[in-house]
Amino acid sequence: MVERLKTEYGAEIEWRPFYLRPDTPPEGMELPDYVKARAAQSHEHLRQRANAIGLEMVFPTHIPNTRLAHEATEYARQRGKGFEFHHAVFEKFYGKGQDISKWNVLRAAAEEVGLDAEEMQRLVEAGTYTAAVQSEVDQAYQIGVTGVPTYVLNDRYAIVGAQPYEVFQQALERLVSETQ
Repeated sequence: MVERLKTEYGAEIEWRPFYLRPDTPPEGMELPDYVKARAAQSHEHLRQRANAIGLEMVFPTHIPNTRLAHEATEYARQRGKGFEFHHAVFEKFYGKGQDISKWNVLRAAAEEVGLDAEEMQRLVEAGTYTAAVQSEVDQAYQIGVTGVPTYVLNDRYAIVGAQPYEVFQQALERLVSETQ
């Protein structure tokens, strides 16, 4: 869908960090049973939509702390590979159920997109991107983001959740008509 939006509308996509569960300990945590039960129906709907377009989707019940993944993504973004790295990490978590709080998983994603995994780990562990990521997270809270995914279009419209392509198309058409 993202590629289609880029092609049809010239959309520029920029992933921003957000801590859905900021209280997640460094080692991660099991989802509480009430959250698993509440999410089961939406997960099945998302799995069906993913399968319909040829994607595999898994929903791990162990939630990782995503701080390292967000900071590694900032490293990638600053090297012009943020989108590609985000996609690789997303695939590792939702496509394969891998723990994205682990360096072996993040390093593999970095190597897949042509980044220096050694440098990435060294700079992230040194705290190079901590303040930048926290600033982005704080900004998301300030503009009212409360869940993921949340898509913000031209700082004017927010689309929350995994929505069909037509929802994005309508919002983009509205933006185009407003600028004419």
